[in-house]
Amino acid sequence: MSDSLEDNAQVLRERWPALLERLLAEDSAALQADLVEGLGSTLSVAGIQLTSRHDRAREARTQAASLPEAPVLHLYGCGLGDLQLVLLERPGLTRLYVHILNGALFKLVLQLLDQQFWLTDPRVELLYAGDLSEIQLPFFALPAELVLADDYNAKIRDRLVSETHVSFNNRLFTEEAGVAERLAAVEPWVRADADVAELFGRDSGCEVFVIATGPSLEQHFAALQALRERPQRPLLICVDTAYQPLQRHGIEPDVVVSIDQRISSRHLPAQGSANTTLVYMPLADPLVLAGWQGPRYVAYSASPVFAPMRQRWPKALLHAGGSVIHPAVDLAVKMGGRRITLFGADFAFPMDRTHAGWQDGDLGPQLKAAKHWVLDGNGQRVKTQLNFRSYLCELERYIQSQPEVRFFNTSRSGAMIAGTTFHEDFVQ
Repeated sequence: MSDSLEDNAQVLRERWPALLERLLAEDSAALQADLVEGLGSTLSVAGIQLTSRHDRAREARTQAASLPEAPVLHLYGCGLGDLQLVLLERPGLTRLYVHILNGALFKLVLQLLDQQFWLTDPRVELLYAGDLSEIQLPFFALPAELVLADDYNAKIRDRLVSETHVSFNNRLFTEEAGVAERLAAVEPWVRADADVAELFGRDSGCEVFVIATGPSLEQHFAALQALRERPQRPLLICVDTAYQPLQRHGIEPDVVVSIDQRISSRHLPAQGSANTTLVYMPLADPLVLAGWQGPRYVAYSASPVFAPMRQRWPKALLHAGGSVIHPAVDLAVKMGGRRITLFGADFAFPMDRTHAGWQDGDLGPQLKAAKHWVLDGNGQRVKTQLNFRSYLCELERYIQSQPEVRFFNTSRSGAMIAGTTFHEDFVQ
């Protein structure tokens, strides 16, 4: 041990002995670390500066100013100890939880710098971020360590990033191109079509397959097609972009869910739709609605965008979390599903594909735009994008809110979904 690590470790040994054992097992030598100098200096790991190289103290004060004067605060990432020092100056602070986002990185800092000034403060509690299943509020997450978070803490990292973006994601978008016009065009359909609430409880206690469009869906076309031969098969609910690939493989879903104004007849063709129920939100394409041969049901989300229309034409709500997978799963639960199996819910780009049944870029960003990662069902990193990670977080939270429902996943190649188990008959 370095002298610095020995001194820091003595504090940890007295206060958090089990955590110290975990830290000593971390491989800090594997980190690519460099000293970066400017008007001051800082540590750079894998090309990411942990702090400002010019004025660490001023940066820490700026970061602290974003946090309320609350008695309990949460800090994600340890940095070089600068923000802890500033926060502990607050006389009203009774507890500061410091959540480690990268164990090897924190061990490296302990080897290089004396951190006793905050480790010895009785108001400090130290833990690994991944030891808790949910983020704690109010918090500040050190930006560098959101990038450098290790595998164990990746789930919490994803939720921190999603929470940081929530105000942007929840912004009103009524002024975006075509939204007001689309709402006006769809209103006659909303007025005339049935309320999705009429479907609630219709299949109480049933098994439901919810089918998304992740690349792993391609592994299950044959099994889903074989369901047609079963006299009592599960209810099939698919998202809109999965409808065409399923059709091409002779699979007729019972229900298709659509929420996006960009979904057109290219995704939801009228031909062959007589036996499929369409559940849509009021941004649907009127041409899709006009051509649909099967029953149509309207649903809203809680978005303020729909508030005026909801007052005029009340209909039931489905859960929204940014992706069509959320209302599709919520519909499965509200229809009475107690065993819900997810197909193609990858939230990632396994096998270097973006979606099943579509070409790279057909449904959004191309594979080359994937700059982030999530852990798959084998505990390996797989490419993804930020919005997919946010959608995954929201689905996991929804699953946690439904303890009476069992959720299954069918692929290890996509993202690991907390709260699900792998379906022994389908998992690949």
